[in-house]
Amino acid sequence: MPTIVEIADLKKLAQKRVPKMFFDYADSGSWTESTYRANESDFQKIMLRQRVAVDMTNRNLKTQLVGQNISMPVAIAPTGLAGMQHADGEMLAAQACEEAGIPYTLSTMSICSIEDVAAATSQPFWFQLYVMKDRGFVNSLIDRAKAAGCSALVLTFDLQILGQRHKDIRNQLSAPPRLTPKHLLQMATRPGWCLKMAGTKRHDFRNIVGHAPGVTDLSSLGAWTAEQFDPKLSWEDIEWIKERWGGPLILKGILDPDDAAIAAQSGADALIVSNHGGRQLDGARSSIQALPSIVDKVGDQIEIHLDGGIRSGQDVLKALCMGAKGVYIGRPYLYGLGALGKPGVSKVLEIIRNELDITMALCGERDVTQLGLHNIDPASEFIK
Repeated sequence: MPTIVEIADLKKLAQKRVPKMFFDYADSGSWTESTYRANESDFQKIMLRQRVAVDMTNRNLKTQLVGQNISMPVAIAPTGLAGMQHADGEMLAAQACEEAGIPYTLSTMSICSIEDVAAATSQPFWFQLYVMKDRGFVNSLIDRAKAAGCSALVLTFDLQILGQRHKDIRNQLSAPPRLTPKHLLQMATRPGWCLKMAGTKRHDFRNIVGHAPGVTDLSSLGAWTAEQFDPKLSWEDIEWIKERWGGPLILKGILDPDDAAIAAQSGADALIVSNHGGRQLDGARSSIQALPSIVDKVGDQIEIHLDGGIRSGQDVLKALCMGAKGVYIGRPYLYGLGALGKPGVSKVLEIIRNELDITMALCGERDVTQLGLHNIDPASEFIK
């Protein structure tokens, strides 16, 4: 077992243990992947102010997101096919998050179902909703999330149509995955992964199969998925979703200040500055670059979160200093999951927590809720 010090160590290990088509699915962006790369690299353009001779004792990372107490300002982002990084992946990741005291967000396109994750945990988790053309199915998803005790609904607004992801095309990855000789060869080189997958019954999109009308198996799922994402999704849909849900609602996929202004007036409780991990509009701004203008526009009107490019506790701190109240991590937790299963996710959260805590202290702060632009070197990019 290699020594694991940073997120990059888990990424390398996951690449060795997860079949290529599924690792690439998690580790890719759309088109040229310029936005995917910028999500990470733009954090390096932000410099921190080091402070000395200040009291660094009794530090606090606890805060709240949408009124819920959490141990640090980090949540797990919704990611499709997490159960293909590791058998029962969503259940294991949710358990790790519960133990760490942070929110886990289950994707509509998860392998494990809402009910699977609810049965595997004792604390509420969040559910991410895609709006499909079949509004009856969408209503049933919301009702199932309520029945499972989910404590927040994350409505994704930036996937009306799919961005083109070259790696998935080259890997012939489809939804649901279709096994070709090429795929079988990839799996054969990952015997540990195969053994674990053979030990679970969860191999398809269990939020959909058996729940959507006419979708009873993998063959019928493919046709249904291809036609269900709704290109007509609009701001007006928030009203009926919020009424049906009745709890905290978070809008994910906001990257433009004008859209943020509409989101702030929509009745939602929070918005997530996000470009879908660079998997939709290639050439769009990185999330961290888009954050300041959105904070300026609506920071006093709605709770602002950030998703995209977080690879360390320092990245978390920079986003908080720039005005986000909390952040989401997607790929890092998938790396941990693919590398080591539940212990890998726990290790990711431990690394993030430790890096955030130490960096905060070196910036002269003791309370994560007091971070702000005063902790950023004014010579940094994106700073006015």
